[in-house]
Amino acid sequence: MSRILKYLPELEGEEQFQVARLMSDLSDDEVVEFSHAYRARRKDPNAVLVTTLVGLFAVGGVQRFYLGQIGMGLLYLFTGGLCLVGTIVDAINHKRLAAGYNIKQASEVVGFIRGSLPDAERLRRLAD
Repeated sequence: MSRILKYLPELEGEEQFQVARLMSDLSDDEVVEFSHAYRARRKDPNAVLVTTLVGLFAVGGVQRFYLGQIGMGLLYLFTGGLCLVGTIVDAINHKRLAAGYNIKQASEVVGFIRGSLPDAERLRRLAD
């Protein structure tokens, strides 16, 4: 858990727990690479809340487009945020929406690191 606090201190709650679990099998070099890549892809819960409020007062579904949920974004756009009820629910659950997106991104980054580093390690050994 100390590695997560050292490299990604901005994480909280369920997101922190899940990312720490994903990082547990990574070496120190991989953790540094992971933290840089993950931080670039991560969505801040406050930004999700702001886009949800924009959806509430202007264009419905902005928060869903921001989170990469194009189908739900179109549904919210054409139904006025499901008659504002869906947008209000999203405003209440903005941290859960952001955490779900972020955990998915963390899994993808770990998969990329695990998939790409064995080849790099093999090349490094061949060079020695």
